[in-house]
Amino acid sequence: MNTVFFPLSKVVYFLITPSNVLIVSVLIGVLLLAVARLRRTGTALALLGAVGLAVCGLGPLSEIILLPLEQRFPPFPADGPPPAGIIVLGGGIEAGLSEARAQVIVNDAGERPIYLADLARRFPAARLVFSGGSGFIGGGIAEADIVSRQADTIGVPRTRLILENRSRNTRENALFTAALVQPKPGERWLLVTSAWHMPRAVGCFRQAGFTVDAFPVDYRTRGWGDVARFNGFASDGLLQLDLGVKEWIGLAVYRWAGYTPDWFPGPEAPEGSASR
Repeated sequence: MNTVFFPLSKVVYFLITPSNVLIVSVLIGVLLLAVARLRRTGTALALLGAVGLAVCGLGPLSEIILLPLEQRFPPFPADGPPPAGIIVLGGGIEAGLSEARAQVIVNDAGERPIYLADLARRFPAARLVFSGGSGFIGGGIAEADIVSRQADTIGVPRTRLILENRSRNTRENALFTAALVQPKPGERWLLVTSAWHMPRAVGCFRQAGFTVDAFPVDYRTRGWGDVARFNGFASDGLLQLDLGVKEWIGLAVYRWAGYTPDWFPGPEAPEGSASR
């Protein structure tokens, strides 16, 4: 199933990405204006797309969609026992560009490799795992391979790195990492990924039988006060909207496919407390 799931997920999401849908609505509407009997429909589609781009881009809708995801797990507490290991998920490095330019090129999730270096320094005895293959249909250089080549630049001791370079999505991150490190009962492992991605990521690791503590990074919102804020650039709002919608769809699809144990994974209840 996963052989079909990966390329299908890429194609389907491209077709239902909100900004793409709104742009296509405008284009189809403009084309229909040339057909006399369809001008009313064309006008409606063009206006719908144009107004949607403005409202979704400049308004707080993207924050409203992202905030429940980012607030699901609290920031990692500074106290507690040191972790046995740290897992950082790929997604923050542009692997193709990095290979072409022979340097590390990060994207808007660049906090993931940044915190790999920070946590390596803070916990010198912890095992360091970077999990990230190629997310492109047809393959390509793995993100983990870029991390291996550029470990010194990132500030991570290459000798401490455990690299998982086969995964193409979050489910495979969890499965391949669990098989690679074989965590022992009672060990504490930190999972580093974007805050908006943390519910789905933790759910996948739980389904793989790997208990992890969330270390969310790469926040896109400041808190619930953002629901009253407007974006200065429509492109910013549309980018965040696409991201949030994709993640909510991903949560639903992963639960339907049995990749996560819950529809909206959250922090586990403390031992001895009543289950939710």
